[in-house]
Amino acid sequence: MNLDIPHFELPFFTNLLILLVAARLLGELFERFKQPAMIGEIIAGIILGPSLLNIIHRTEDIKVISELGVFLLVIIAGLEINIDDILDSFKGKNIIISIMAFFLPILSGFAVGYFFDKDVATTVFIGLCVAITALPVSIRILMDLGKINSSVGKKIISVAIFDDVLALTILGVILQVKDTDQTLNAIIKVSAISLLKLFIFIAILIISYSLIRKISKRENYIENNINKLLSFLKGKESLFALFFVFVLIFSTITETLGFHFIIGAFFASMLISEKIIGKSHIDTIHATTNGLAMGFLAPIFFAGIGLEFNIAAIKNYGLLIAILGVSYLSKILGGFLGGKFAGFSNKVSLVMGIGLNARGIMELVIANIAYKAGLIDLEIFSILVIMGVLTTLSTPFMLKQSFNKLER
Repeated sequence: MNLDIPHFELPFFTNLLILLVAARLLGELFERFKQPAMIGEIIAGIILGPSLLNIIHRTEDIKVISELGVFLLVIIAGLEINIDDILDSFKGKNIIISIMAFFLPILSGFAVGYFFDKDVATTVFIGLCVAITALPVSIRILMDLGKINSSVGKKIISVAIFDDVLALTILGVILQVKDTDQTLNAIIKVSAISLLKLFIFIAILIISYSLIRKISKRENYIENNINKLLSFLKGKESLFALFFVFVLIFSTITETLGFHFIIGAFFASMLISEKIIGKSHIDTIHATTNGLAMGFLAPIFFAGIGLEFNIAAIKNYGLLIAILGVSYLSKILGGFLGGKFAGFSNKVSLVMGIGLNARGIMELVIANIAYKAGLIDLEIFSILVIMGVLTTLSTPFMLKQSFNKLER
């Protein structure tokens, strides 16, 4: 409901204070009920925004802070991933599960967009948001259930990694294509150029990965040199600064190539691991990044999504039901069929399908980018927010039940 009441814009820091306090309070409340804090943070934005109280609006200043929140959230997701795990996800049975759990949902999303006569860009983004798995949310849910190191838990994580990497890669290509005149020849031409740029970026990644692996074969070589550099530097938090210089270099490369900055940030943070820079350094980076992101920037980002969300914008309830239905069915079925083709039992396959169902952070980041780029309208954005919230809320309960059945 949009009240459409007259309002005046509060000063920026007053808006920020109200938004942060409300987001943290509701986030804390949801945490106590064993649900992701981001759900409470989004609801805080919905309450304060045009959907209900109409007190705060998403100003340019809040958008800038939200961008920083996206940047740090993607870095945290990248830090959770070991690049060797990605390579493992291409091996043996894992690749079958990864392919089924991504392509069945994305094709189902395309079908919904086509059936409801949406344009190409909207259809693609519906498919992309249906196909993605929120890796940080999956990790958090598995940790809460004590299943992060189980064999099924590890498979869920490796498939989620594959889905996130593929989705962000497709996102990069789509953002290149969006500025064309949308004719077939123009799209083919831009797609070819985008793929060439993508191969250049992949080549840079492979070279960087090979160099890091080669150097790290000398025991503690990188860690020891970082220690020497840190002892020479007198500034506080020098390690954090060095890490962000590395990440920003990759973000700059991807932006120069025409892709979104989060793609470079995601892949750069994946290259950093405990084996390379040492446990103490990776723990320091984790702690500092998590503190800044989860304590301040991420709540503002998720509350900002709530501010953009407008329930009154949703007119097509058939489309809402279709996207919700496809989101649940195609993702769970994709994981289940992938597991069956890979030779796992019905119960194990069902656990994998349900474990991949949470969209959460990554889906909301992609929906936010698409909305700001003008590739989806407010109605589709609001539907995708509902889908991200509901799949994230329901997955912990469904996964707990499926693990219980598996153990019985």
